[in-house]
Amino acid sequence: MTDRYSRQIIFSQIGNEGQQRLLGSFVVVAGCGALGTVTASALVRAGVGRIRIIDRDFIEYHNLQRQLLFNEEDINDQLPKAIAAQRHLEKINSSISIEGVVADINYSNIEGMIKDADLIVDGSDNFETRLLINDVSQKYKMPWIYGGAIASSGMTMNIIPGITPCFRCRLPKLPSEGVALTCDTAGVISPATMTIGALQSAEALKILTESGKVNHDVIMVDVWEDTFLKFKSKKRADCPACGGTYDFLDARHGTVSTILCGQNAVQILNPDRKKVSFEQLAKQLDTLGKISYNDFMLTFEIDRFELVVFPDGRAIAKNTNDEALARGLYAKYIGM
Repeated sequence: MTDRYSRQIIFSQIGNEGQQRLLGSFVVVAGCGALGTVTASALVRAGVGRIRIIDRDFIEYHNLQRQLLFNEEDINDQLPKAIAAQRHLEKINSSISIEGVVADINYSNIEGMIKDADLIVDGSDNFETRLLINDVSQKYKMPWIYGGAIASSGMTMNIIPGITPCFRCRLPKLPSEGVALTCDTAGVISPATMTIGALQSAEALKILTESGKVNHDVIMVDVWEDTFLKFKSKKRADCPACGGTYDFLDARHGTVSTILCGQNAVQILNPDRKKVSFEQLAKQLDTLGKISYNDFMLTFEIDRFELVVFPDGRAIAKNTNDEALARGLYAKYIGM
């Protein structure tokens, strides 16, 4: 075991004591796309003792350009990202606990999924999830590491309750639709995601080993323009999350839809629905369109659309960015 981490233990900032802290830590990686695959891989290799990877999505060919843990075989096997990540990472380090959870992070489940974690690492692709993570972070005094990348640039910051400004100090409310750049509109290159993921991973090691070198600033990088900037972020006196008001965590919705970045797809979620029988649903839809399913998801093709359904009742409607249309397809074929 010592040999596995020997080069890391030699590094004076970690040493034997730091390695023992890593082995005793529990980290949640929230999202396993471009950033999540980098950070999950780094933390598994570093010997973090328990890692939970949460992701709602499945793997497609355009993911392979930047999402380092996946391959074409995963696509052929129709594996969700969380399951594929767990399987690949267990081959890298079988001595730690790695759990892949196929789920959408939302107000109804996040507290249960992050309970007792020492750290949350952000690998999500939308601001609403990040503001939800921020609420939980502030409520439970749990640190988390924000990361985002688009085009050739990216940004990361550590949120340590009671010490640093929180994410909502910087983003008081959700950006208006069409204001924020997405990978649909600006694209993204893998060196940008790998750089931000590497910075997140380094900060995770610092936080978990209780290093005095933890960064308290915002870092911005552009790998195409060769720029690296650090700047201070200030706490807002009127920040609701810092003041104990958790607007995103306390939200109550019915069926929720979200446009998925770069996929021409919409996710539909009904938090009140807990489980779907694929066998029963396949019989119900058998005469209406093409169906295939395994233990992890059911795929149903109807007209020009494709519905991918997960065991928890969540679905992704492909070939549309129309949320109303996606909710209609869900109601018609899956049921509310």
